[in-house]
Amino acid sequence: QVQLVESGGGLVQAGGSLRLSCVASGRTFSRYVMGWFRQAPGKEREFVARITWSGGSTRYADPVKGRFTISRDNAKNTGYLQMNSLKPEDTAVYYCAASSSSTTLRDDFDSWGQGTQVTVSS
Repeated sequence: QVQLVESGGGLVQAGGSLRLSCVASGRTFSRYVMGWFRQAPGKEREFVARITWSGGSTRYADPVKGRFTISRDNAKNTGYLQMNSLKPEDTAVYYCAASSSSTTLRDDFDSWGQGTQVTVSS
């Protein structure tokens, strides 16, 4: 497994932007697919985006398409989630995760960060 630490969350007004970072350690980051998930109070943890090992393929959940961008810098062992045009419904704890397979399924990710809170005010 790889160890993951997220940062970059905070409070932002609707329409604003945030960039989340996820720093990996312990194993070769470039061997893992990286994903972002989020969990709002009282809701299940849901898929947001994922990027493959080389960064050549990305997938997004429908609610964030066109607003969020996932990327990675394997030389820095760091992944990113750029979030633009934020909405109150984006409020959640955001988690970085790693998987050895190209997947969007939560249960296929076996390494998780501790999460970072994103709050979007209206």
